Amino acid sequence: MEPRAVGVSKQDIREQIWGYMESQNLADFPRPVHHRIPNFKSKKTLLVPTPRLRTGLFNKITPPPGATKDILRKCATSQGVRNYSVPTGLDSRVLVDLVVVGSVAVSEKGWRIGKGEGYADLEYAMMVSMGAVSKETPVVTIVHDCQVVDIPEELVEEHDITVDYILTPTRVIATGCKRPQPMGITWFKISLEMMEKIPILRSLRAREQQAGKDVTLQGEHQHLPEAGRQQTVPLSVGRRPLDTPGPETNSTEAGPGSPPGEGAPLAADVYVGNLPRDTRVSDLKRALRELGSAPLRLTWQGPRRRAFLHYPDSAAAQQAVSCLQGLRLGTDTLRVALARQQRDK
Repeated sequence: MEPRAVGVSKQDIREQIWGYMESQNLADFPRPVHHRIPNFKSKKTLLVPTPRLRTGLFNKITPPPGATKDILRKCATSQGVRNYSVPTGLDSRVLVDLVVVGSVAVSEKGWRIGKGEGYADLEYAMMVSMGAVSKETPVVTIVHDCQVVDIPEELVEEHDITVDYILTPTRVIATGCKRPQPMGITWFKISLEMMEKIPILRSLRAREQQAGKDVTLQGEHQHLPEAGRQQTVPLSVGRRPLDTPGPETNSTEAGPGSPPGEGAPLAADVYVGNLPRDTRVSDLKRALRELGSAPLRLTWQGPRRRAFLHYPDSAAAQQAVSCLQGLRLGTDTLRVALARQQRDK
């Protein structure tokens, strides 16, 4: 594969791997491979946890007696999980001897990049919280040879899991990674939306709250917007959330390019436009964090395909504009400018 350029983001590496596997026809069903953990044929059987954690963390798959090869294949699919498995809950005294995790990209040092939704990291953190794994439990990933690339260590965050062994069709790589694995769930990175989608996460949070742990969720103390008002959300930089912003603005606009509810955009406000129609606020927040340009707060206007980033001063805003030029979400290049300049156009 082509050498990696300096200063890339996690999304750059994802797109590189996805594009290469598609162009070389390396990926197995489902296709296209973009926005997925790639599947490929290597004559090995992969077992996966409960899809997207909807019905629990684990499913113990038990094939029926005398199962044919076709049924065994189905056991590793979502249909197989439904038909041939029993859910394993938080009260189950299960000990995991080996964690097998999917990856989009991985480095020989053990740094791993998933598809960007955080489920693998969350699954591991939940296993730690329920005592199913420990720091001695080895973590293995199975990838194609083309997925083994250089990954800058600065892209690895506190909640990211690393891998001890990499299996490819041609190699077994012992990474020797000494970086500690996450020791539980980082609750301030969990959104209310994710809590609603994952029942077992709510149960685990209640247990940890009773044990006296800090289980404050992302933006939980922020006043929620009323109907008809745009959403203003705090971002986090590094490993702790930023301070919650002040009172929200309303949806009245002073003019094109103005943050809602303000007489005029401030010099510290940055306009981001041309957002893809299916973009979520979490997609933009993730891209901003990876580029090191997270603002104090973000005003989201997804239906209008735009957002406003609020920085502490004009210098920080101008630096963000320079850093974000050429930023892409999906196939679309975003329009980024100081909010004042955008209004004047």
